[in-house]
Amino acid sequence: MREQTPGRPTKVMLAAALALIMFIGPHDSQADNFRKVTYDPVTDELVIVVVYRGTNPDHQFSLKWGPCIDRGGNQHEIVAELLDQQFQDAARKDYKKTLRMSLAAMDCRPAAVTLRTAPRFYYTLTVPERR
Repeated sequence: MREQTPGRPTKVMLAAALALIMFIGPHDSQADNFRKVTYDPVTDELVIVVVYRGTNPDHQFSLKWGPCIDRGGNQHEIVAELLDQQFQDAARKDYKKTLRMSLAAMDCRPAAVTLRTAPRFYYTLTVPERR
C-alpha cells in the first residue's frame, strides 16, 4: 500500500478543490441567453426574449447573419449570431429584454433559422416564405 507523502495533495483533494473554485469563483462571465424565440408572421419579425447580466438595462443587440445555405427542394438554412454591443459590461445585475428583429430584407426563405449567442446557447426555428 502506498503512503501519502505529507504536503502532497491526492487526486481526490485536487478534484474537490477545483470543483470548489468553479462553484464559488467569479460569475461575471455569464453570457446572454434566450428565454424565448418566436416568429411573428403579422410583422415579419423575430421576437427574442434575451436575458443578460450588466450594469444597465439599455444594452443594444444586433444580428450578424451568416450565408444562406440552399438544401434543395425549397429548403434553406441560415445562422444569425446575436451580438450584445455592451458585451464587456460588468455582470452585476440580471436583465431581460424583448427584441423585435425585422426579417423584411431576408430573402433566404423558407428557412431553418438558428440563432446563437456565446458558445453554448442556440435556438432554431422555421421562418416561412413571404406571403
